[in-house]
Parts: sequence; structure tokens; C-alpha cells
Amino acid sequence: MPTSMFGYTKTVLENVSFDPALFCKEVEKALKMLLPYELEQLVDWLYKFTVSKPELKACLVYIEK
Repeated sequence: MPTSMFGYTKTVLENVSFDPALFCKEVEKALKMLLPYELEQLVDWLYKFTVSKPELKACLVYIEK
């Protein structure tokens, strides 16, 4: 069974979380690609994921527009 686009995006974001600039770039790309219900999942996941990584919280600006 193929992976959902949200699942793929989440994997990519987890893999690039070492670099805040790259993480923000991938968040921007995800916002353009995902379907509306996947965007809701992404927003929820981003808030939970960035709790333990304060350096990535700057990327939340993109989802608060």
C-alpha cells in the first residue's frame, strides 16, 4: 500500500529537522502540496513536533497565515 502524502511529508520533515532553514523550506513546500484535510494533520503534528525542538518554532509562522 502506498504511503500517504502526509506520511511522506512527515518523514521528510523529521529527516531535515537538524537544519531549521531546510525544515522551514520543506514546510512551505508541504503547504502547497497537501490536501486540506492533510494540512490539518500537518498543523497538529507540527505543533506537537516542535514542542521539544524550539529552534524549529520559527517555521510555525507559515501555518499561522
